[in-house]
Amino acid sequence: MQNLGDIRLFVEAANLGGISAAGRKLGLSPAAASARLNNLEAHLKSRLFERTTRSLRLTDEGKAFLLYCQQGLEAFDDGFAFLENRTQAVSGRIRLSATSDFGRHKLTGWLDEFNKVYPDVQFTLLLSDSLSSLHRDDIDLAIRFGEPQDSLFIARQLAKNRRVLCASSTYLKKHGSPKSPKDLVQFPCIVLSTDSGPINQWLFKYDEEVENVTISMECARETNDGAIARQWAIDGHGIVLKSIWDVAMDIEEKRLEVVLPEWSFTDAPVHALYHKNRYMPARVRTFLDFLRKRFDDESRRLCLV
Repeated sequence: MQNLGDIRLFVEAANLGGISAAGRKLGLSPAAASARLNNLEAHLKSRLFERTTRSLRLTDEGKAFLLYCQQGLEAFDDGFAFLENRTQAVSGRIRLSATSDFGRHKLTGWLDEFNKVYPDVQFTLLLSDSLSSLHRDDIDLAIRFGEPQDSLFIARQLAKNRRVLCASSTYLKKHGSPKSPKDLVQFPCIVLSTDSGPINQWLFKYDEEVENVTISMECARETNDGAIARQWAIDGHGIVLKSIWDVAMDIEEKRLEVVLPEWSFTDAPVHALYHKNRYMPARVRTFLDFLRKRFDDESRRLCLV
């Protein structure tokens, strides 16, 4: 238990950026806190911090050790809370990532629903249509559309999902509607861009027929934010390719209409991504189960199954 206390002190010092602040939080004097960290470093035969009179900085060894300590303490705290009271185990902070459009228009309401049952869970919600931020921001759970490519993450499918072309009635009255995919090169479109560039190659299928269309960027609006792309379509600025989860309510409430409904695209199932070989706290496991049920309920309500 002494070692556990020293490890907790180390984690607090790293999080707070100071040994004295960590000591105060844990009821230790600055001298006692400093002595215990010195003893921990001596026991590990590794230097965890670079110390100056003005700053405290983790060494490379300290950064690596911190990740293991955080996961270990989370597991210990969850187990302790489970033995005291099972409901207390579902508490703490979840760092969550989602695509911008789905996060703003669907997920935020679901977080409120979850907090009604588990009020001791806090969320940090980061919205991005890129996967690159998942490593940088140390995300617990990410919600993404399509087949995941990153082997560093485990992917659990949450729901089926198809993509549709859609536009507002105002736009279609002004420009007309394409009769086939190849006609799209003559229509103003809205294109989502990623770290790899604009996604302006749209692959269509109709029975055995396949059309691969490259949207002209000269007459297209481009954005890296899916929510903006959706709003531009509603405002009549172009035809957009969107996941049905993002636009189902807009189609139901006549803000958008499906274009070329007889043609289909490659499905893009909704997945929850989480790190391999990392302990998953009870709060994250519980939230993941909640998401699966919420997606199932919404799929049936919107007839998306």
